[in-house]
Amino acid sequence: MTILNLFQPHPVLAQTKDWSQIASTKACSINEVATIQGIECMFYNILQVVVFFAGIAFFCMFIYGGFQYLFSSNDPKKTAVASSTLTMAIVGLVGVIGSWLIMSLIKNFTGIDVTNFKIPG
Repeated sequence: MTILNLFQPHPVLAQTKDWSQIASTKACSINEVATIQGIECMFYNILQVVVFFAGIAFFCMFIYGGFQYLFSSNDPKKTAVASSTLTMAIVGLVGVIGSWLIMSLIKNFTGIDVTNFKIPG
C-alpha cells in the first residue's frame, strides 16, 4: 500500500439495511427519490450504530476501570474512583439490556411490536 492509496476516494457503504428490505406496502423510493418510509432505514441504521458504540463504551470503561483498580496500589481514593468507573460501566450495560427487555415485555404483553420501527402507510 502506497501513500497515494490514502488520497483515493473509496465508497463508504455505511447503510446496513437496504431500501428493499423494508416490509411496508409502499416503496421507500420512487424513481430513485426517497419517500417518508426511508426514515425507517435511517432509524434502523442509527440504532445499529448506537448499540455498537454503547458496547464499545462499556468495554472500554470496563477495561479502564480494571486498570485503575490494578494500579491503585491500595490507595483508598484511587480504589474508590476505579470502583465508581466499574460500577458506572455495569450500570450502563444493565440500562441498555434493561431497556431492550422492557420493550420485549411490552411486545409480549400487548402484542404491539415496539421493537420494530415502522411508519404506517
